[in-house]
Amino acid sequence: MASVPSLASSVNQRVADALASALPEAGGAEPLLRRSDRADFQANGILALAKKAKANPRELATTVVGSIPTGDLIADIEVSGPGFLNITVSDRAIIETLAARAGDDRLGVPYAANAGTTVIDYAQPNVAKEMHVGHLRSAVIGAAMVEILEFTGEKVVRRHHIGDWGTQFGMLIQYLIEHPHELDHKSADGAVDAEVSGEEAMSNLNRLYKASRVLFDSDEEFKTRARARVVDLQAGDEQTLTMWQRFVDESKIYFYSVFDKLDMDIQDPDVVGESGYNDMLVETCKLLEDSGVAVRSNGALCVFFDEYKGQDGNPTPLIVQKSDGGFGYAATDLSAIRDRVGNLKADTLIYVVDARQSLHFKMVFETARRAGWLNDEVKAVQLAFGTVLGKDGKPFKTREGETVRLVDLLDEAVERATAVVREKAEKVGLSEAEIVENGQYVGIGAVKYADLSTSAARDYKFDLDQMVSLSGDTSVYLQYAYARIKSILRKAAEAGDRTPVAHPELELAPAERALGLHLDQFGELIAEAAAEHAPHKLAAYLYQLSSLFTTFYDQCPVIKPEPELVVGENRLFLCDLTARTLSKGMSLLGIRTPEKL
Repeated sequence: MASVPSLASSVNQRVADALASALPEAGGAEPLLRRSDRADFQANGILALAKKAKANPRELATTVVGSIPTGDLIADIEVSGPGFLNITVSDRAIIETLAARAGDDRLGVPYAANAGTTVIDYAQPNVAKEMHVGHLRSAVIGAAMVEILEFTGEKVVRRHHIGDWGTQFGMLIQYLIEHPHELDHKSADGAVDAEVSGEEAMSNLNRLYKASRVLFDSDEEFKTRARARVVDLQAGDEQTLTMWQRFVDESKIYFYSVFDKLDMDIQDPDVVGESGYNDMLVETCKLLEDSGVAVRSNGALCVFFDEYKGQDGNPTPLIVQKSDGGFGYAATDLSAIRDRVGNLKADTLIYVVDARQSLHFKMVFETARRAGWLNDEVKAVQLAFGTVLGKDGKPFKTREGETVRLVDLLDEAVERATAVVREKAEKVGLSEAEIVENGQYVGIGAVKYADLSTSAARDYKFDLDQMVSLSGDTSVYLQYAYARIKSILRKAAEAGDRTPVAHPELELAPAERALGLHLDQFGELIAEAAAEHAPHKLAAYLYQLSSLFTTFYDQCPVIKPEPELVVGENRLFLCDLTARTLSKGMSLLGIRTPEKL
């Protein structure tokens, strides 16, 4: 089915046509339409147009109003102030537009006209290290942006740039070579397990890392051997690579178990770590040096920027290759850009990375532009995110001052949510299996929504008590709104005398109009969230939708007291479309909507 024009776009076109008729020389004038608390919409474009044409804005506005027909789309239009147009759409237009949306699986949301190929770099854990609360935001924000962009028709390529290369692996591999049984997974009776859980795998790696670090820091001879092992790794020594691959494989077992807890689908082909660009590093450096983008400074290959200076006032360079011949993060990131633009044919690169790395990425992107790998047609942006804070407003830590393990945090969220679900389970008739399942959906949804309802650039406080609350701006509030609507629809179906049917001929109550106008904004909101890389705007839209539905349901009887048949059917229609919009919007945020809660 073709996309459905929103009421705003239809009204905008109607006013634009009137402007062109009243002032032909203006040609393509923009009405500057927006939602208003004085009417459904307000058009402010006449002020600028009148100034340009040296006309009286109020007189021009009056002329424009006189040429706009009312009755079908627009119920009323009046001039306000110095030349604003206050526009009220008809009840019929609201319901007819919503009925057209309801008849489409995509709810009438159009595909983007300029859809291209986007590579999103997100969810980037480190091999041989446990995932902590700091890894949460990249994963959650990135996954939501993938869903939103794909829904608009964008071709999205996922990339998980895991930390799987560098000096720490020389230390780990050398230790394992000298202590070959340390990585065996043993059960209580001492037998080696054939299979091991993700958390057990990471526990072994974590233990190994700590033991190797102690030896590295205390034994100079071991430190020398470990550094030599890094050279072997970079040179492709077979034994060293085999050991390194074991670390990577063990870590992936763990990564996937954590992502599974997050109800997030991570595919192995999308995991391309730092090692994936190793073969490109020498060529990347040569291209930069040959083109003059990078220069040698004290033996290192550097890119300098006048605008970035250190505390001493001297330019801060981007070091692509160290003086000892080793490669820094910049070489890997620049090689990744070459691959994503040249091989994956991306026209947009999105990096969902901590805001504290902003300077690094500004320098990397500018270097890529100077080299010609990025340009006006191919852009790279950092979707920078802030820090997760504790209730005290400080970086989120355990009582012992340690970084909070992500699996512990997720398990606690599910435990808290399951308790909330259990309190209402008997009333809605949930089985024990449904309680457990819904507890998972509510707990993980609460964690995701708390993140996504905050602008990515801002820090936010991690407060599980608030996250699983039934009131306020939480995913639980939205999930309960959805479940409540599904209950209403089930009860209506059981009664058997009415179904969701749109009735454009009816006059709408204020709460019906408010809900209907908000439902119609869904497509425009999706386009805005996609263009601005702002999933928090979708979260805000869904919260307002739930709030408007609550007001509608309180003020407009749907089942009891029983309204007139056609009125009840029309209200059931609004209920059904609200549920579908909530479900689709929540799914784009990666949050499940249980049918009963």
